[in-house]
Amino acid sequence: MSESLRSVSLTRTGPESFEATNARGGTLHLSSGGADSTDFTPVELLLAGVAGCSGIDVDLLTSRLSQPDSFTISAEADKVRDENGSHLGPLTVTVSVTFPDGEGGDAARTRLPDAVAKSRDRLCTVSRTVLLPTPVNYEIVEG
Repeated sequence: MSESLRSVSLTRTGPESFEATNARGGTLHLSSGGADSTDFTPVELLLAGVAGCSGIDVDLLTSRLSQPDSFTISAEADKVRDENGSHLGPLTVTVSVTFPDGEGGDAARTRLPDAVAKSRDRLCTVSRTVLLPTPVNYEIVEG
């Protein structure tokens, strides 16, 4: 198996509900997000993937200079249904980081805009995949 290959598999656990498993054995539950469900929906997982990927990039690039006092990152988009089918409109990623006073904190604050730009423009595989035209192929295997 290629070292560059990433994969997850999903197993149906009930109506409109699945358990996802990664190659390392980690699991999470997802569903259609009915009124009584706290599971993430696939769209929410996509947003979490974009925010999480950039959050990790920005954290790696800035925390070398100073550990943040607080760090939150969010992603949001409107769901659209139009002539292109169902999709999300433009995604907005909001990064909110507070660094401590002092030389390290000042250096991290100075690096923050560049770290966000590097994540957006080059490093974050998830947002880059969403941004670029990426073919999605489906295969059917009947068992």
